[in-house]
Amino acid sequence: MQCDRKRDWKNLWLICMQDPTEHRTPPSLPILTVIDNEHPCSYLANRTARMPLIVPERLVSRDEFDVMLSRGMRRSGRFSYYTACDDCQACEPVRLDVSKFRWSESWRRVINRGDRLLRLEVSPPEYSDERLKLFNLHRGLRDLSNGDGDYGSYDYEGFLVDSCCEATLELRYYLKDSLVAVSVIDLGTLSISAVYTYFDPSHSKLSLGTYSVLKQIEMAQSAGMRWVYLGLYVEANSHLNYKARFKPQERFIDSQWVEFE
Repeated sequence: MQCDRKRDWKNLWLICMQDPTEHRTPPSLPILTVIDNEHPCSYLANRTARMPLIVPERLVSRDEFDVMLSRGMRRSGRFSYYTACDDCQACEPVRLDVSKFRWSESWRRVINRGDRLLRLEVSPPEYSDERLKLFNLHRGLRDLSNGDGDYGSYDYEGFLVDSCCEATLELRYYLKDSLVAVSVIDLGTLSISAVYTYFDPSHSKLSLGTYSVLKQIEMAQSAGMRWVYLGLYVEANSHLNYKARFKPQERFIDSQWVEFE
């Protein structure tokens, strides 16, 4: 879910609970409720988005999360969700089969340069003022806020620290002693799912967003996983259509995965 407007992720389910509707979770996962969430579209102007928010009763196991990802679902904060918009199918979940991923010379240059200059630290996600400052810098300079203003600590924690998944990690990238990029990822048994990445846009020569995707592919390959899920591809959205560069890839269209070379 693109981070472009503030939502009270921690309390939304308390004020919006409705009877459960269609969802794509495995039978083993008990569901507390499903919120039929409609809001102005985050990705395309003058559209209304419908993204049912699913609240599980407990943490989603890694095996269960693999199933949910395979059915086109995502995770944001304590919710899982999928797109169910009327008369619009512009949002297409994207995944990479890392066994088929083609390491071009340009990809190798990006990852070799990053490996040479950056230090990576991995741990469960946390809040800090340093993270929040970088998050708001990225959000502002890349025009992702849609006029909603900066996030506060509560907003940040609800979006990137809280999780309904059993395994969520934070990848922190340092240039010398400066934090320059953060990626939050969820782990299935066979999958890595990219939740959100933010970075300092002034370090464009490091291609930090691309570098983090490539590191996740590398991590999945090293761990014997099969998939890296990149979130949603929207052809008409410049913040999301870059994902088409990672090939071969599959997109979830009309409830099935379609390969793009």
